[in-house]
Amino acid sequence: MQTGILSMGGHVPDEVVDNTRIAQWTGASAAWVEDRTGVLERRYCAPGTTTSELARRAAAEALGDLRQARQDLHHMVVATSTPDQPQPSTAAILQDHLGLAGVAAFDINAVCSGFLYGLAVSHSLLARTPERTALVVGADIYSTLMDRTDRRTVSLFGDGAGAVLLGPVPDGFGVRAVHLVADGSRREYVEVVAGGTRRPADAAAREDGAHYFRMRGREVREYALRTFPKVISEVLAEAGLRMEDIGRFVFHQANTRLIEACAEELGIDRQLVPLTAPFLGNTAAASIPLTLRHEHARRPFQRGEHVLLAAVGGGMTAGAAIVTWY
Repeated sequence: MQTGILSMGGHVPDEVVDNTRIAQWTGASAAWVEDRTGVLERRYCAPGTTTSELARRAAAEALGDLRQARQDLHHMVVATSTPDQPQPSTAAILQDHLGLAGVAAFDINAVCSGFLYGLAVSHSLLARTPERTALVVGADIYSTLMDRTDRRTVSLFGDGAGAVLLGPVPDGFGVRAVHLVADGSRREYVEVVAGGTRRPADAAAREDGAHYFRMRGREVREYALRTFPKVISEVLAEAGLRMEDIGRFVFHQANTRLIEACAEELGIDRQLVPLTAPFLGNTAAASIPLTLRHEHARRPFQRGEHVLLAAVGGGMTAGAAIVTWY
């Protein structure tokens, strides 16, 4: 038996933040935001909402009425860079919310690549127990990290959670290959400086705005355009497949324009690259599972279809995976 995706779930908040709101906050026109990012709107959580609550809603949908899947659950992993609190893990809190005492639970932080890192770890763990299942959740609330005067970042990000249930599928299906990379020498491209041991989020840090998310957009774009082809080439080679064998490409939804540029760089038909960035923005670790779920609802993946997932995130991190749908 192999490990594949058995079901999916997702949740986004109700509040829609359109480009008119972004324009009010930043002074940039709504037309500028759309032209530069291709993002039309994003969702924000109500004040006081926790990442574990978003994760719970997504995970509950993925688990659904699959009682046997709950009984067979080997572990759960939450990919997030906006945890409920420094400790315990958001996954431990999620485990309690779901009433799954005893199931191993832990977090992974690879920023926007986090879901693929979680998928890789879960796939490896299940290799020893192929009859078991695992819950992989990507959840982030970036609205709490935004400097609302910074048009370069607040125009991009939204909140959300997506989840997949991994479990046994017949040979020839499921996760075919995963390839991950990181380059810590470029860690300053994407960061929140304050809030850890390097610099506490004290009054001085908040006065400096060090508790806000910061990103060097040009460097991130260059890294993505350089790294995407490499990780995709590597994962295709590991799976023994070619670009033309891939049915659809589900990319991290950094922003619409970057995804379009990556597709052009790789020579991919844009019809094969589903988008949620225009109406959800960049939902960080949640973007790949949310996009998978949305695309499956729009045009269901077919049995035997090869689906390629790829992401770039802070760290800098990147990864790609190929799943043969069952």
